[in-house]
Amino acid sequence: MATLIVPDVVPSPREDAEKIRNAVQGFGTHEKALISVIGHRNAAQRQQIRLAYEELYNEDLIKRLESELTGDFEKAVYRWMHEPVDRDAILAHVALKNLSQNYNVIIELALAQSPDELFAVKRAYQNRYKHSLEEDVSFHSSGDLRKILVALVSTHRYDGSEVNASLASSEANILHDAIKEKAFNHEDIIRILGTRSKAQLNATFNRYRDVHGASITKELVSDPADEIAAVLQTAVRCIRHPAKYFEKMVGDALNKTGTDEDALTRVIVRHAERNLEEIKELYYKRNSVPLDKTVAKETSGDYKAFLLTLLGSAGN
Repeated sequence: MATLIVPDVVPSPREDAEKIRNAVQGFGTHEKALISVIGHRNAAQRQQIRLAYEELYNEDLIKRLESELTGDFEKAVYRWMHEPVDRDAILAHVALKNLSQNYNVIIELALAQSPDELFAVKRAYQNRYKHSLEEDVSFHSSGDLRKILVALVSTHRYDGSEVNASLASSEANILHDAIKEKAFNHEDIIRILGTRSKAQLNATFNRYRDVHGASITKELVSDPADEIAAVLQTAVRCIRHPAKYFEKMVGDALNKTGTDEDALTRVIVRHAERNLEEIKELYYKRNSVPLDKTVAKETSGDYKAFLLTLLGSAGN
């Protein structure tokens, strides 16, 4: 469930564009007025505002906002104002610049959304950067990391609910044998994670737990220096329960010495129109503290106000 609050009566895109213009014109920016508009409009409405703004003032709204805003607030607004598929394409492109530290972004895009959504992101990526996502993932990675990530972004999985129980049983054993031997780069692991539907994979993971007495994610906890084990664990978590994965990401981002604003922004901006309410509920169950309260404590200024608005927090 989304946390974005859109008013029952929404002003016209032209009216919103004019209000934003007034907020960014002159000496200094009226950030509160800006947030009151863009923080309460869905993706389609934001795109209509962009079109109206360009028609009225002959300039790109996103570029204008980039020039007016700074820091984490600017980054959050920049991501928010793009169409979701373009935003994801941009996130992928940025992640590829330091892939060994940001492989989780590619895994999220490949596995924490539907195959059709991944396909749309790949098309947006190609339109924007004139390369395929697969091509750039391959270029920016090497060895086992390349094999796994290319496999994950290349496939267009079956998205139905049908499951082959016999296959789940046999592939659970294959995964267990490879993980037991710490053969995390085994071609069968890459083949299974890279081709099977999410329903089939979840059946396999359930069978793994039932037969072998431990969840596959726990068995993938290995030497912290083993990058491939960590990559596989991230992939399994994204398939198993995406909302739990993102709740943990938010928790880790907020609990760091110095908040990880990039990860925090990515989750809140990407999920405010999707399932951020579920992520908030999971956070509360784990921490007994509302996510809004922790975000308010660990962030500040206009950045804080914007995130709390997207979280649906009253009074912002």
